[in-house]
Amino acid sequence: MSVAAVYELIGYVGSGLVVASLSMKSILRLRLIGLAGATVFCIYGILIAAYPIVITNLVIVGIHLYFLRKLLGATPVFTVLEVQQGSRYFEHFIEYYTEDIRANFRPDFRFEPRADRYRAFILRDMVPAGLFICDTDGTETGHVQLDYSIPAYRDLKVGRFLYSSNASIFADPLITHLESAPGTREHSRYLERMGYRRVTGDDGNVVYRLRLADLPGRRTIPETSP
Repeated sequence: MSVAAVYELIGYVGSGLVVASLSMKSILRLRLIGLAGATVFCIYGILIAAYPIVITNLVIVGIHLYFLRKLLGATPVFTVLEVQQGSRYFEHFIEYYTEDIRANFRPDFRFEPRADRYRAFILRDMVPAGLFICDTDGTETGHVQLDYSIPAYRDLKVGRFLYSSNASIFADPLITHLESAPGTREHSRYLERMGYRRVTGDDGNVVYRLRLADLPGRRTIPETSP
C-alpha cells in the first residue's frame, strides 16, 4: 500500500469516527468518539500538511476535552424522588420511553398502576436521568419491574448511585432481597455489575437476585413528591 493510500485511509477513519459520534444517544460516548475522530483528523492534517484541518480539529479536541472534564470530573448531584400513583409526568415519561425500555432493557415491559408499587425518579443535577420501579408484596423480596436510565445519561453513574448507601431507596427493613427478570443481554450484564446474581427462581425461570445486606450501608426514607 502506498503512502498516499495510507494517508487517505487515516482520513476515512477520522470521518467514520466523527459520523459515528453523531449517532450516539449517550452524551459520554458522543464526546469520547468525537474526541477520537478529531484526534485522528489532526494526525491526518499533519501528514498531508493541511494546517487548516489541524487547527480546526485541535479546537474540536479542546471542546470535547472541556465537556468531558465537566461530565467526568465534576461531582454530580443525585437525588431520589419518589413518585405518587397518578402522577401525570410519570405517566408521560413511561409512555415516551416505552420503546427504548423494551428495546434495551425489558422487552416484555408493560406498566400497570398498583398501590403496592414503589416508583422513584433518579435525578442527576435535577434532571430525571433514571427511573426505578419495584413491587412489594409483604415478603422479604422486592420485585424490580424496571431499573432504567435515559439514553443521554446511560453511562453517567446513575446505576452506581442507585445501588449505593447514598440513594436511600431500600429503606424498608422488611425487604432483604431484590429480584429482577433478566431482560436484554446488556441489561443482564448491568445487573451483574450492580451485584445481582443469576439464580433459578421458585417458578423454575432464571432471575437475578440481590441481597441488600451486600450493599454498602443502609438508607433513609426517600423524599416524596407532592
